[in-house]
Amino acid sequence: MEELFQNFKKFFPILIIFTFMFTACGSGDDVAVEVSTEEMLEEVEYLVITSREHTDENVDYPTIPPAGGDHLGIWHTCGIYKVELLDEAAVHSLEHGAVWVTYQPEIEKEEIIKLTTMFSGNPKILLSPHSQQSSPIVATAWGRRIELETSDEGTLEAFVDFFVDGETAPEAGITCGRGIGRPPNDPYTLNR
Repeated sequence: MEELFQNFKKFFPILIIFTFMFTACGSGDDVAVEVSTEEMLEEVEYLVITSREHTDENVDYPTIPPAGGDHLGIWHTCGIYKVELLDEAAVHSLEHGAVWVTYQPEIEKEEIIKLTTMFSGNPKILLSPHSQQSSPIVATAWGRRIELETSDEGTLEAFVDFFVDGETAPEAGITCGRGIGRPPNDPYTLNR
C-alpha cells in the first residue's frame, strides 16, 4: 500500500498538468482536428499502378489528377504553384515520394491561403490548381489519393505526413528539386 501511495505522489503533478491541458485545450473553436492514421487510411483510395516507364507522349490516366503510371523523364520541381502543372511531370515527382495537393481553381481564396501556409517549406510537396478534378481538394501520392471538401480536415495533414517518402513511392527519398518548373508561376523552366 505504501508503494502504491508513493507512485501516486510521483505521478500526481503530471496528472494535474494533463488534466489542466486537456480542459484548457479542449474548449474553443481553434483546436486543430487530429485524425489518426487508421481513420485517414479508411478514406484513402488505393490504386494498382501497372507501369512506370518514361514516355514523351501524353498519358491518359484513369484518375484526375493521376496517382502514378508512365510519366515524363523529368519531374516537376516541388513547391507551391499558382498555375497548373503537367500531369506527366507531376507523376514523376510522385514516383520520387512527393505528395501532390491540388485544388479546383475556383475554390475560395482563403482556402488557397490555408493550403499555401500549411505546406510552405515542405520540400516534398507539389501544390497547384487542377481545373479538371471533381473535388475541391485532392491529395495524391504514388498509388494513393484522397478527395476532400476543405483543408480544415485533419485528414489532409495526416495523408501528407504518412505518404511523403512513403513505402508506396517506387523511388522514395529521391529529390524532387531541380526538375522543371519554378514556383509559383513557371511550370516549364528546366532547373539544371
